Amino acid sequence: MDWLPVSASIAHALGDDYLIRAAYPVNGGCTHEAWYVEAGDRRYFVKLQQAHRQDMLAAEVAGLDAIHETGAIRCPKTLCYDSDGSQSWLVMEYFHFASQGKVSSASLGEQLAAMHRHSADHFGFQINNYIGSTDQPNTPDTDWTNFFSEHRLGFQLALAQLKGAPHRLIDSGQRLRDDIPAFFQNYSPMPSLVHGDLWGGNWGATPQGDPVIFDPAVYYGDRETDIAMTELFGGFGERFYQSYRQTWSLDPGYETRKVLYNLYHILNHYNLFNGSYAAQAQDMIDRLLAAIS
Repeated sequence: MDWLPVSASIAHALGDDYLIRAAYPVNGGCTHEAWYVEAGDRRYFVKLQQAHRQDMLAAEVAGLDAIHETGAIRCPKTLCYDSDGSQSWLVMEYFHFASQGKVSSASLGEQLAAMHRHSADHFGFQINNYIGSTDQPNTPDTDWTNFFSEHRLGFQLALAQLKGAPHRLIDSGQRLRDDIPAFFQNYSPMPSLVHGDLWGGNWGATPQGDPVIFDPAVYYGDRETDIAMTELFGGFGERFYQSYRQTWSLDPGYETRKVLYNLYHILNHYNLFNGSYAAQAQDMIDRLLAAIS
């Protein structure tokens, strides 16, 4: 690995000399290579990607910058991103994480609710981005049901059909898509800035107990989408949910809509990994159709 181009990029951003003296791979990512680099006491977190996928890094920069601008919750500050024609990279603030205790979980709930208060006049985002390595369209729309139907559920169903998903899954998924307004008869969400990919592996806590969120798939959407995903792979702990609800209560219909919102992520997992996700998606679709029958 030739770190000289990355060092030059960091030096240019800092306006000072910087030469990477040590680099260590960081485990856990499946979309990029991740590294911790240092030169003396100046440390950074670096993501590496193929040169032609620099747009993935640019999308992450836009998302992190949007979160950072709210001032509601910590996320890594971006330093620079660039390409040398053979690889591209994103350099950002490095955090040393400690255990995720009760205090940091409660702070995460409160601060996430504060971030969700930041709104726009439309759903979507200024650019398209990615959910994992899957394209995530963010064409602005003032109608949430249209946006979710077209750019979330409909988009994933179309990908699943191309990947050979069972006909019953696609047919019932399309019926559900047609019936999406039924889940919003007494609920009209505002466009909230959402993380977009908020599972347990995408947040940490500093030794001081401050929560930090990272690896976003940012857009303006229903804030319930973030809370729903926190429940998808094991949950965030009761202190998180208590703190969030005390800061900003959730509509009773969330308990049904969270299945709808998590269906998006399960379909994406099917499109990325196949496996048993088709059966899980079918079960979710069946439950949702039964709920409105």
